Amino acid sequence: MIIHNVRTHRSASDFGQSEHLAQKIAEVAADPVEVPIETAEMVINRVIDNAAVSAASVIRRPVTAARLQALVHPHGRGGRGAAVFGVAGTYSPEWAAWANGVAVRELDFHDTFLAAEYSHPGDNIPPLVAVAQHVGAGGADLIRGIATAYEIQIDLTRGMCLHEHKIDHVAHLGPSVAAGLGTMLRLDVETIYQAVGQALHLTTATRQSRKRLISSWKAYAPAHAGKIAIEAVDRAMRGEGAPAPIWEGEDGVIAWLLGGPEKVYEIPLPGPGEAKRAILDSYTKEHSAEYQSQAPIDLARRMRERITDLADIESIVLHTSHHTHVVIGTGSGDPQKFDPSASRETLDHSVPYIFAVALQDGFWHHEASYAPERAHRPDTVELWRKISTVEDPEWTRRYHSTDPGEKAFGAKAVVTLRNGEVITDELAVADAHPLGARPFAREQYEAKFSTMADGVIDTAEQRRFLDAAADLASLEAGGLDALTPKVLSVVLDKAPTIGAGIF
Repeated sequence: MIIHNVRTHRSASDFGQSEHLAQKIAEVAADPVEVPIETAEMVINRVIDNAAVSAASVIRRPVTAARLQALVHPHGRGGRGAAVFGVAGTYSPEWAAWANGVAVRELDFHDTFLAAEYSHPGDNIPPLVAVAQHVGAGGADLIRGIATAYEIQIDLTRGMCLHEHKIDHVAHLGPSVAAGLGTMLRLDVETIYQAVGQALHLTTATRQSRKRLISSWKAYAPAHAGKIAIEAVDRAMRGEGAPAPIWEGEDGVIAWLLGGPEKVYEIPLPGPGEAKRAILDSYTKEHSAEYQSQAPIDLARRMRERITDLADIESIVLHTSHHTHVVIGTGSGDPQKFDPSASRETLDHSVPYIFAVALQDGFWHHEASYAPERAHRPDTVELWRKISTVEDPEWTRRYHSTDPGEKAFGAKAVVTLRNGEVITDELAVADAHPLGARPFAREQYEAKFSTMADGVIDTAEQRRFLDAAADLASLEAGGLDALTPKVLSVVLDKAPTIGAGIF
């Protein structure tokens, strides 16, 4: 890996395009390096993972609204069109990417990578699949594109913190999708450079989408970034340019949205001929909840066996990292994180709620654990409000460690009972993490899909999709429609009725 020092440059300075971060990213994307077998296999796992969570979310209201928007946008004469998850027909690829991106993101149940910034790199897959279907690409090119997209988003996430400056993490997603599309479509460096710049410029937004009362926009934001990136690539292919240098300009992203003119970011990127392996450093979710609550859920399930009566609990303090404390813990200062009437999205970002329910139930369910009647249970509310978080410098250090063996996203739980007894336990990584008690492999990804698709997708259609995904590298040009399974009509009939919009 090559570490690139990225900072603001004044317009009058000698700072040529060859030094721009967007140019470096474009060069990585255009590098025709082979995809390692293990990277390709993990791409397949994440395609399956995305389909699993899409099946689970397919008739939720935000997903239904996005799908209805897509279905009124037929594709033009320039390609074959792209499939919308669950339904027949082909549609405009940017709108198919929009609908499928919302389906993937709605339940907060797919993969994650955490470092200086947060990311859900599986968000790259819907726009790449949609464009691949539209242009008639083959499976090998799609794998190459997804490998690039993961590499770029994860590398930006390693070196450039956005949330510190209240910028939403999808600001790294727009450029990664653009870069991945550039690889998949075998575009030249200059075209990719312009597309990356446009995508970044148009996908920066504040973190209010993940603050206070969190709305359905949390699911829409990544899909919007993917849609914008597709449009940016289309414009760049037609010869249109982007603001430049987009990150380093004196009125650019770093100067005014991030660390300011004096800040230097260290961004690692593969060197020429170096394989793209970043996807192997990411991890999926066993539980439908924000990633930093994955290990606490498993910890709660383990600790409940040591507590005879949960009513005897006086207090629970979770000692954890800065990120966990301020984003999903009491360090956020959000009273909504203790409100039984809060939205599902808000409860998903409340580790006190999540720990309380997991401690009581011994499991986590993507629907039942968030049900209004579940959140309003008096004994749950009582326990929930006894739970707080504190930042522990050691957990923060481990969160940011570059050593995979000590990098951690967990917590230490200190449970104090009314009789003064103290019960403690800690868990560094979730059970499903590559270093966890039960790491996810192909078998677990397929089981997750089968569980989520049960009663939603016909058994034969499930098998057809899994076989196609497993054979992704061999799918010929024009054969990628096989990656979009169809949902039973009786299921889609249960989708909420949504009023007409503009389209």
